[in-house]
Amino acid sequence: MATTAPRPTTRRAADDINYSDLYERWERGNWSATEIDFTQDKIDWAEKMTDAQRRTAMWLFSLFFHGEDAVTDGLSPYIDAAPLEEQKYFIATQQVDEARHSVFFNRFMNEVVGLGDGSIAGGMNATAGQLSWGHKMIFQGLEDMCVALRTDQSPHQFARAITLYHILIEASLAQPGQHVIEAFLEQEDLLPGFRSGIANVALDEQRHIAFGVKVLADLYDADPKGTETAVLDVLRENGVFISGVAMPPNWDTSYFTAFNYSYDDLSRDGVKALEMRLKAVGIDLHSVERSPIAVDLPLDERAERGRVLLQANLVGPDRPASREPYPTEVMFDSIARAADVHAVPSGTVIEWAFTDAEPWQVSFDAGKCKAERGTARKPSLKLVVSFDDWADIFAKRVDARKLLLTRKLRPKGNLRLFAKFGKIFP
Repeated sequence: MATTAPRPTTRRAADDINYSDLYERWERGNWSATEIDFTQDKIDWAEKMTDAQRRTAMWLFSLFFHGEDAVTDGLSPYIDAAPLEEQKYFIATQQVDEARHSVFFNRFMNEVVGLGDGSIAGGMNATAGQLSWGHKMIFQGLEDMCVALRTDQSPHQFARAITLYHILIEASLAQPGQHVIEAFLEQEDLLPGFRSGIANVALDEQRHIAFGVKVLADLYDADPKGTETAVLDVLRENGVFISGVAMPPNWDTSYFTAFNYSYDDLSRDGVKALEMRLKAVGIDLHSVERSPIAVDLPLDERAERGRVLLQANLVGPDRPASREPYPTEVMFDSIARAADVHAVPSGTVIEWAFTDAEPWQVSFDAGKCKAERGTARKPSLKLVVSFDDWADIFAKRVDARKLLLTRKLRPKGNLRLFAKFGKIFP
């Protein structure tokens, strides 16, 4: 059984970070979003970029613009919750950074693209249609996290908030996206003003991510088990949304190829960044129980799983769900990996008796949970449900209680086991 170790005896990357240095780097790295010259950018946008490149740029830049505005608005509770004055001061600098990033993106949208009326609200209204489902969900989650942090400033809640913002949003989503943008514009020698701005944004984000890693490392030193639980819970809660942030409209792959990259490239970089930052904190996903990422699989395979589930409508906003074998296998493998093997006795079997698809079941034996197709063993609990209705539950599109009340979900067998379902698959 995997256990949570005390503070690592070997040095971590976080041990080389200190709050005073981060603040000093902020002072040295200050830059002006209002002084960037977009003269050549207007020419490049109108005369050098293809329609496909402009469409991709609009989409990607809008995701960043709205993200920057959201975190600008949401940082105040982080300042209040930070236990150290040095942490409070750095978060205050970060709030300035995020506001500056918003001004930068808004200027580009207005002065180069010709959208909005020059105000931040005008720019956001003009670009709101570009936002993906995953983007909306993850930033709604950040807003909810900020509300929770206002009333609960405990180390556990602070660790949750730092994980969502600094590790998930900034390290595994924003930074890989910035690298894609910078690499493409540099290679094609396009948008010099925007290139200078996004380079500064990327440097700011490096400081922010380093701060998040340092905070989590300090919290981990004080409470390894509690901090690890907080971090992993946030990863599990947001896994179905994170993979949807970079989901392009109608899964049109030209949104990626126009900038010489793919969804899987971006996902792979995000997974690598996430694992690296958590290891710097002291959390090795290879050694924790119920890792939210299938770290035993090759990197390419674990990076593609989110796309597989999204394209099959097993996560995301849309129906119907695909019955194709591989996406279904990924869904049930994910269910088995998330199961708490200590919540039920060995020998427990739960079957999904789909009314319109082949059945699946998970079995608990010797501290392990395994998913398999069919009805190989007599179940302790049987769930009678349509495949689409189950996919709605898995994707968090519907509350299971609603399906119970309408008899679309019918548990049979050990109903006490069904009552513990939320503990078995938290």
